[in-house]
Amino acid sequence: MTAPVSGPIVIAHRGASGYVPEHTLVAKGIAHAMGADYLEQDVVATKDHHPVVLHDIHLDTVTNVARRFHGRSRPDGRYYAIDFTLAELKTLEVLERFDHRNGRNVFSGRYSGGAGGFRICTLDEEIRFIQNLNRTTGRQVGIYPEIKQPAWHREEGCDLTSIVLQSLDRFGYRKKSDLCFLQCFDEFEVRRIREELSYQGRLIQLVGDGHDARSGTDYSRMKTPEGLADLAKVVDGIGPNLNSVVRWDDSRAANVTDLVAEAHRFGLAVHPWTVRADDLPAGCATLQQLIDTLRQAEVDGLFCDHPDQVLQLLSDSAKR
Repeated sequence: MTAPVSGPIVIAHRGASGYVPEHTLVAKGIAHAMGADYLEQDVVATKDHHPVVLHDIHLDTVTNVARRFHGRSRPDGRYYAIDFTLAELKTLEVLERFDHRNGRNVFSGRYSGGAGGFRICTLDEEIRFIQNLNRTTGRQVGIYPEIKQPAWHREEGCDLTSIVLQSLDRFGYRKKSDLCFLQCFDEFEVRRIREELSYQGRLIQLVGDGHDARSGTDYSRMKTPEGLADLAKVVDGIGPNLNSVVRWDDSRAANVTDLVAEAHRFGLAVHPWTVRADDLPAGCATLQQLIDTLRQAEVDGLFCDHPDQVLQLLSDSAKR
C-alpha cells in the first residue's frame, strides 16, 4: 500500500472537528465537502448493543447527559454510553467537547453554545450518510472506524468488534480494495480481527505510549524493528502519535524519528495523529512547518481536525 502521488491521504479526525462538534453528521458532511479522503468514526456500544459514533465510552464530555439524565451516572460520577439505550441517546444534544469537571470547552476558540441540533448517530446511519454523499457528489470518500476499548466492552457483556464488523459487511467494506481502514489500540483485538474473525479489509494498529494495562498492549515494543516485523504479519499500517514521528528541540528545530522509515521497511503504512491548527506540538512554530515536516518524514496519511487548512498546505508544499 502506497500513498497517493500527490502526498499523504487526509483523514478528517472525528470529521471537521475543528469547526463544529465532533462526530456529528454535520462535521462529517463539512469534511467531505472540504475534500478529506477519509472520515473517522470512533465506535462504542449502547445498552441495547447498537454501535454508535462517539470518541469515548463516556457521554458527559460531549453531550447534555448530566442534565437530561441526572442521577444515571456510575459511582465514579461518569455517564457511560453502554448504560443507555439507543432511544435514550437519541434524546441527547451533542456539544463541543468540554471538561466534565468545570464545563469549559477543551479548545476555547471552537464552536460554542448549543445551537445546531447536533445528535448522536449510529455507525450504520453515518455510513449511509457518507455513501449517499459519495453518490450525489461523485467524490469517493472512505471511512476509518475505530473500535474503542473492546476489552472493556466485553467486560460489560458486549462484543463490540463483531457488531462493527457486521455493519462493515452490510455496507460492502470487506476487502483491501474497499475504501475503509479499520483501527484499534488493542493489539490482541487487532490480531483477533484478522485471525479469528477473518476480516480481510485494511487494518491499522494504533500505537500509543508505554504499556496499556487493561489490554496488555506493549506500545514501546511495537515501535522496535522486532515489533514492527510482527505487526506486518497482521496489519497494513500503524497509527502512531505525532511525537513518535517528529519532535521539536529547544531550538525549535524539527527532528524526524526513524519510525516511518522502519515501518516502510516492513511494508507498513504510517498514519499519525493528530494535526490541529489550534494546538500545535510544543516547539512547532506554524501549521505549515508541521505539514512540511510530516511530508519530509514521508507519512502515508495524517489525521487532522481542520482538513481544509491541511489540504491547502499540502498543495502549497507540493508546489515548492
